[in-house]
Amino acid sequence: MYEFYYTSDPLPSAKDTSDSDISFNSFTRYYDFHFAKEDCAAYSDACGDKKIQSFPTVILFKDGAEVKRRTGATDMKTISDWVEERLETIKPGSRPSEGLKLPKAGDDHVAGSKPAVPAAKDKDAAKGKAQGLKQNEIAEELGVGAAVGIALKDKDISTKTKSTVQATVLPKEKPNQMGRSVPLTAENFQRLVTTTYDSWFIKFYAPWCPHCQAMGAAWQAMSRDMKGKLNVGEVNCDVEKRLCKDVRVKGYPTLLFFQGGQRIEYEGLRGLGDLIGFANKAVIAGEGVKDVDAAEFEKLEEHEEVIFLYLYDHATTSEDFAALERLTLSLIGHARIVKTQDPVLYQRFKISTWPRLLVSRDGKPTYFTALAPKDMRDTRKVLGWMQTVWQPIVPELTAANAKDIMGGKLVVLAILSRERSDEFVIAKRELKNAALEWIDKQTQAFQLERQELRDAKQLRIEEAEDRNDQRGLRSAKSIRINMDDIERKEVQFAWVDGVFWERWVKTTFGVSVKDGERVVVNDEEVCPSPSHCLHHKTNPTPEPSLLGHHHHRQPDRTKPHLDPRDSPQDRRLAT
Repeated sequence: MYEFYYTSDPLPSAKDTSDSDISFNSFTRYYDFHFAKEDCAAYSDACGDKKIQSFPTVILFKDGAEVKRRTGATDMKTISDWVEERLETIKPGSRPSEGLKLPKAGDDHVAGSKPAVPAAKDKDAAKGKAQGLKQNEIAEELGVGAAVGIALKDKDISTKTKSTVQATVLPKEKPNQMGRSVPLTAENFQRLVTTTYDSWFIKFYAPWCPHCQAMGAAWQAMSRDMKGKLNVGEVNCDVEKRLCKDVRVKGYPTLLFFQGGQRIEYEGLRGLGDLIGFANKAVIAGEGVKDVDAAEFEKLEEHEEVIFLYLYDHATTSEDFAALERLTLSLIGHARIVKTQDPVLYQRFKISTWPRLLVSRDGKPTYFTALAPKDMRDTRKVLGWMQTVWQPIVPELTAANAKDIMGGKLVVLAILSRERSDEFVIAKRELKNAALEWIDKQTQAFQLERQELRDAKQLRIEEAEDRNDQRGLRSAKSIRINMDDIERKEVQFAWVDGVFWERWVKTTFGVSVKDGERVVVNDEEVCPSPSHCLHHKTNPTPEPSLLGHHHHRQPDRTKPHLDPRDSPQDRRLAT
């Protein structure tokens, strides 16, 4: 019901095309009336303070004080009549005399029955009607030009007759119209970046930094390629020291993507193709979560290894969609996210409750197990799960993803060579088949273990019932089966280019891909000898020529420095 009111226009005669959040002709601004809800299971203290003793309870507040409350289940018509009564006292004569035509549960639209001329319902009919007409005229004259992007074509507003002002929505200005990287200072950074919703890809650098110099040409070429698609900028930290300190720049170059007050750091390679690839994904993310059907989803699967899919139905609320949109920025450079209400995809992934979130990796789904609405809207919790599954089933090990792949896992690492193309393709296929087989076995083991725990719980319940042990029965029924609490050693399959990283592979594992493809099983928690371990446990004292430090700063020894992030020419020099 609250969505029906929030999306309604209280003034039918005002032809306002502006955004509802800033337009005068919006329900919230016109009546200053808001809807809210409280989860008494999660916030029992707050509900206790309001003396809530049964559910549902609806309370009307004005200026922080309770005006009226209603307890028990009621239909939409009853609640709407209650709201209409209050709205009429706020704006006399503004509500339709014959009442509203309400939507049915689950409908996404309704044909309203608002009169063109507001009828009087207060004690003074003539005064109420006149006041309603006056409000219409004021709103039409003021509301038209209230929103950003509205231009008045006719400024001659007659005081004797109704205004005939027309509004034109100006097209949104395209980003990066010059196709170049814009120098940013402390003054224009706040105006162009931090206080807008525009997307910006920004390089923080120092002129003397060799890595900044090495990527200069690629950065400018990427800026030209992003003409009309994405704003690109750069900050000289030798000049803008305070700005770089505020942004928490710790090394050069630092590449950050900004959008709507949020930011993420780009940690990939710095070749032209790498930068353009990230920038294009950022542009797609800036467009929001795309709605797809089954055919479009299958097309995405042809070139995307990892896709997050949000399945919803007609009852999914705007709050659910808002929580979904907050995830897009963190997924840039990792995976694509789309949404659907296609029954074909419901059937394919066996969905019977909505909304649901899953990830499809090579067509194999993994589900976000939390189903409660508050869990689906918990951005931090959802993102934490996404980070555990956003790698492909068999990713290539690089500097950008090494920490995610190697950290605390048992890793089956294939050392391959692209130079032997036939063997390379066969080896990757066999590795993926092994990974899929392992996932199937783990899924079966997981289901078997969960069923065993459920059976054990049921056995305790039955034993307590046989003994007529009420205390034991309550204890048995209170057992919660949470599979997340059971510690398991996560297994990750991956591969690395043994030719490109020949020296690193030789130093770390003592093997060479020249002797043929190799498979190494690495467990950081079990290190019988240095040659069996990765990460900081076996890396020798860093050598720039071997490890390829990518920032002009003290190296981070919690990461395996597999490769530099400079241009391809610099990467070849580094190895």
